Amino acid sequence: MKKIYLFLLVILPLTFFGQKEKKFKVKFSGFVKTDVFFDSRQTISVREGHFLLYPRNEKLDPDGADINAQPGFNMLNIQTRFRMLATGPDVWGAKTSAFVEGAFFGSINPDVNEFRLRHAFIKLTWPKTQLMVGQFWHPLFHTKCFPGTVSFNTGAPFTPFSRNPQIRVTQALGRFNLAFTILAQRDFASFGPFGSSSQYLRNAVLPALNLRFEYDAKNKEKGTEFLIGFMGNYKMLQPRLETVNGYKTNTKVSSLSFAFYSKYEAKHFGVKMYAFYGGDAFNLTMLGGYAIENYTDFAKAEVSYTPVQTGSFWVEGYYKGKTWQVGLFAGLTRNHGSNKVINDLNIYLKTGSASDGQVFYSRGNNIDRVYRISPRLILNYGKFRVAPEIEYTVAAYATKDENGNLNRDEYGKITDSKAVGNVRVLIGVYYFF
Repeated sequence: MKKIYLFLLVILPLTFFGQKEKKFKVKFSGFVKTDVFFDSRQTISVREGHFLLYPRNEKLDPDGADINAQPGFNMLNIQTRFRMLATGPDVWGAKTSAFVEGAFFGSINPDVNEFRLRHAFIKLTWPKTQLMVGQFWHPLFHTKCFPGTVSFNTGAPFTPFSRNPQIRVTQALGRFNLAFTILAQRDFASFGPFGSSSQYLRNAVLPALNLRFEYDAKNKEKGTEFLIGFMGNYKMLQPRLETVNGYKTNTKVSSLSFAFYSKYEAKHFGVKMYAFYGGDAFNLTMLGGYAIENYTDFAKAEVSYTPVQTGSFWVEGYYKGKTWQVGLFAGLTRNHGSNKVINDLNIYLKTGSASDGQVFYSRGNNIDRVYRISPRLILNYGKFRVAPEIEYTVAAYATKDENGNLNRDEYGKITDSKAVGNVRVLIGVYYFF
């Protein structure tokens, strides 16, 4: 009898502990990736050329030779990733999970090869409602409808590309769903008088806001999915706490952005499309930002701001087999200038000086448009993958008038431009675990 009591004293606690452990699970995954790439000319990119946006403009020497018409080559492993997914006991009747992912991309160029947080969030999932708190893709980068390129730019600058700390609530309404998100900024921040920083959003106090409404119909028997949706995004920044003359200021700049997207996917092929139009898209790794519109108080150097509008569209078709996949991505983005006359730009063109030291706080304000065509082939052998891809990217840079000023109108829109192209040949080699 004593042996039975001893057995129960030892085994029962272990059984209880084992039952608790079964409810909490941790799964690790990731991949090792090597990118080998060649460019036909110098590019605007980050992390030693890894994240390509578009080719550099011509830079002519005294003999008329283009200094930037110099090919380049590199090989990097900075997209190697580690992931952890944890699931545990229910909370408030919701299934719980936590996800963490990092890579060796670094946060800024000098940090390349250093470990960087990509995603870190907690989810509470009820039958029709989901709450997510943490860092994840910006809602404008839709995880159900994004380019499947081999290149890590994933279609940027033609599609929004940003990860943000956020709180997101998603409500299922049959085949429809509605999602509302409030966002802060971290690695992907807005631009302003003091460079790229989250301080402009933080000082405006109000977080960025996003509302998404979509229809998502899946047929498991046929292996098909049809997705269509619309998003609206609002952001407000305060570029300065004091003017260049030392006076307190609380002038802000607000911007609205809209996106429309759709996807049809069958068992072996699919088509995706995405359209974007909005202001101040710098933090989304797209063209755009904002400009100083006008002086509102000359003595105090108080100014007003206006968003620079960006339009973008991309489409992708792909075939996916068990061993091999092919895809073709095509994108176009355009600088639409401001909806208001940029008076400070006219003053700058006449006098050579601006109220804030510069007129534009934006990406590519000297670019009219950028387009890209990118075919790819993906070969899978179990956990091993080889994926060659070609990116042909063209940027149309503003030419200069007889006075040496860029050819653009009073709204900041480019009126005359010259196309500059780059060919990137990329091979990605993966091993998943």
